[in-house]
Amino acid sequence: MIPSADLAVLPLTLPEPPPLIRAAAMDSLLQAVATVPTDLRSLPERHIVMLRGQRRLLLLDQGSLRAAFPVAVGMAGWETPTGRFKVLEKIDQPIWVHPVTGVRVEGQGPDNPLGSHWIAFHRDCLGRDAHDGDRWITIKGCTTTGFHGTPHRWTVGRAISHGCVRLYNEDVKSLYRQVSLGMRVTVLP
Repeated sequence: MIPSADLAVLPLTLPEPPPLIRAAAMDSLLQAVATVPTDLRSLPERHIVMLRGQRRLLLLDQGSLRAAFPVAVGMAGWETPTGRFKVLEKIDQPIWVHPVTGVRVEGQGPDNPLGSHWIAFHRDCLGRDAHDGDRWITIKGCTTTGFHGTPHRWTVGRAISHGCVRLYNEDVKSLYRQVSLGMRVTVLP
């Protein structure tokens, strides 16, 4: 038995998944791509298709899959909006402003829910009044929905956000490098 003090110094490298698990993941990805309507799959430019129900983001380029990422989406009452949008804004090292209190969280870490990068795609100026699981939140004025990293890795794959799309920080960094302002974003149910 290894003493617990020695466990902290052991390298934490994960083994390569067995071939059967890799094959199942690839089948799942191919099934996800197959659910994208043909007109979206065949667009001649690079674009994002987000499958909200499957909690998966696809980056398509001239009809080919360029990248795919698992995501977290909005919870009941705060659903991630569906429809056709465009990338409105990109921010490296975003500052988060609490929508109710106005408190600003600068710097990266567990207190900044935006993680390392922000990619906005939807702006709504109707305000919001909904329950977030703990309390009622009323937001007056405009809110912006986007793709962002998260310091809370356990949330990816769940319907847990206030409408935004959370990715692992390493995934949002990759996506950030591959998208441009004005790029098409389609969010499917």
